[in-house]
Amino acid sequence: MELLLLQAHKSMAATTSVAPSSLFRSVTIRNCSITRNQKQQQKLRPCSVARSISSHSRLQAVAKAKEAAESGAPTLFDKIVSRQIPSTVVYEDDKVLAFRDISPQAPVHIIIIPKDRDGLTQLSKAEERHTEILGHLMVTAAVVAKQEGLVDGFRVVVNDGVQGCQSVYHLHLHLLGGRQMNWPPG
Repeated sequence: MELLLLQAHKSMAATTSVAPSSLFRSVTIRNCSITRNQKQQQKLRPCSVARSISSHSRLQAVAKAKEAAESGAPTLFDKIVSRQIPSTVVYEDDKVLAFRDISPQAPVHIIIIPKDRDGLTQLSKAEERHTEILGHLMVTAAVVAKQEGLVDGFRVVVNDGVQGCQSVYHLHLHLLGGRQMNWPPG
């Protein structure tokens, strides 16, 4: 994906009056760029073209990850639970694991996951049998927020599906804090 972005960056810079560094920065800051307004895509500004190229690659990767997770193949998070992939764990019990995000979007950005996926690839797949683990994830978010010193507030986010910008198909919560959050979030 980086090569594709660099190629798009070079071709856009050659054909536009936009400074190359600002073009590249605007593309790479938000790797999750599903546009809400179809008219923006029709304008085809340099950033929009690059975003649609990166968005297309991202969507292909996400679709592949979703298919693999739904087939029962281990996800990135399964590999973190089994310690095949290292992480900075901040909380663990018999049901959940919480670790620092490798690409934090706030001073405190913790990912909280169920250790056993049990079919929970995304929130929209939740069933009655998942009630206990879903509640436990929320209580864990409160415990970790307190542990991290987020006394003035925090945000809990669950991305669901392609339009929700979900990239790992293993249900997870994002615990964000340490700065003033804005509204609306998207």
